[in-house]
Amino acid sequence: MTRHVVIVGGGVIGSAIASFVLRDPAFRGTVSVVERDPTYARASSALSASSIRQQFSTAVNVEIGRYGIAFLRRIGEELAVGGERPDVGLVEPGYLFLATAAGGRALERQHAMQRSLGVDVALLDPAALATRFPWLAVHDLAAGSLGLSGEGWFDGWGLLQAFRRHARAHGARYLAADAAGFDLTGERIAAVRFADGSRLAGDVFVNAAGPWAASVARFAGVDLPVRARRRFVFVFECATPIPRAPLVVDPSGLWFRPEGERRFIAGLAPTDSEDFDDLPLVVDPKEFDDILWPALAARVPAFEAIRAAGAWAGYYEMNLFDRNGIVGPHPEIANLLFANGFSGHGIQQSPAVGRGVAELVVHGAFRSLDLSPLGYDRVISGSPLREENVV
Repeated sequence: MTRHVVIVGGGVIGSAIASFVLRDPAFRGTVSVVERDPTYARASSALSASSIRQQFSTAVNVEIGRYGIAFLRRIGEELAVGGERPDVGLVEPGYLFLATAAGGRALERQHAMQRSLGVDVALLDPAALATRFPWLAVHDLAAGSLGLSGEGWFDGWGLLQAFRRHARAHGARYLAADAAGFDLTGERIAAVRFADGSRLAGDVFVNAAGPWAASVARFAGVDLPVRARRRFVFVFECATPIPRAPLVVDPSGLWFRPEGERRFIAGLAPTDSEDFDDLPLVVDPKEFDDILWPALAARVPAFEAIRAAGAWAGYYEMNLFDRNGIVGPHPEIANLLFANGFSGHGIQQSPAVGRGVAELVVHGAFRSLDLSPLGYDRVISGSPLREENVV
């Protein structure tokens, strides 16, 4: 049976789904991807810091990360089009999660789970941290968890474009249109309506609308707990060499990583009382001067003397329920699938999520990696699967 799959959202998640659906030899149908802004000027995929890791607190996210790094390592084969093999510049210096005494037990518990799943990670005491990273202040630390391989960062814009190019080469139709509603017939969606009054009929509809996923869900009368939460990424330069630096996650919530020999990027999540929905994507320089810089210098003394070199703002599609992705079908609207709420991890999770949702579309079930722990049912039942390691 020929099927028409309509994906609302053409960022990295939507494009990954389209790519995986169309590469499946069992699929008989067409794919349309609806993207209101083909320039991706405000898209999270384009504004992401684009890192990847396996050090999560939930087993399903660890497995998603393991598949993701394997996919990025072979991306030239996976997403080749007409002899052109994409390269997203993957590097693997690792993540370093630091913990004070208050967080030491949680770090140990997560480390044991990660090791049981085959993650190449080491748990280091303060002395070992000081030996390996002499530029790091360790006086208040109890432990650090270091990814020895399979973690790092890459060109996120390049990944989005590679998925999009691959999907289009295999027949995906990208529509520059602003979705404005769904037409429902009983418990099924019949069509998506656009702001200009036109409509597009389909058989399967996928919500991959990123930070605006809740608005799309409301078209079907669904209250999706996903909101656009602004995050800043600051660029700075340090004259003092900081050798062998991984991506460091401080107990304060601060993170930083190198971009070359002298340049770094960093960020810090706002407090809950200041973390509002849909804030404008305008950088507040005071956050760097008054909050981030002092925190950076406290952890790396050489960062006392740094120079700000730029900044940008982007949205996390934050799942307020448990900070984990929501992946899979709605239990009552039979032809509506979710791929939302990745809480800052969407670009790194796009290969596994794209493959998983494609399996649902084509085969009606997950076949490779069971993503059912991320299903929407947990929202309805009030059973959160909380991800503690949100950076």
